[in-house]
Amino acid sequence: MGVFSVAASEVIRPAAILNERTAADVLAWMQNNSVDAGGQWLPTASLWQRYDAPWDGVDDRGAARLLGSIAVVYGQPGRHEITIYKVTITQRGVDDGWDVERVCDEALASVGLSLSTVPRAQLYPPPARDPFHVAPHS
Repeated sequence: MGVFSVAASEVIRPAAILNERTAADVLAWMQNNSVDAGGQWLPTASLWQRYDAPWDGVDDRGAARLLGSIAVVYGQPGRHEITIYKVTITQRGVDDGWDVERVCDEALASVGLSLSTVPRAQLYPPPARDPFHVAPHS
């Protein structure tokens, strides 16, 4: 596939979570807008990649350039949910005006969401003291 120069990378904290229905709708939109169907997205099991142009054919990227990637985990935190946890923008993407929010917002707009409005993972504060810590004997 080639080597891409990474210009920006951001871990999404707290991670963005898509429920079963929303995840299915986003994936259906991506399939309808996939690089081999005249669109600019390539959704795989671990990455949703945004290109600047459709591909010339199946497995033939042609002149299309990768702009950014959204790293996802299927089945987390729940069985049919998808977690968005990291976004990477290539140098080509930055040069073309893309950033983390823009890539995410385009993918999520199909379900009326954006990076700023998508539900997030629940984070819990750590315990005040380590319950397994044993004080040294004096």
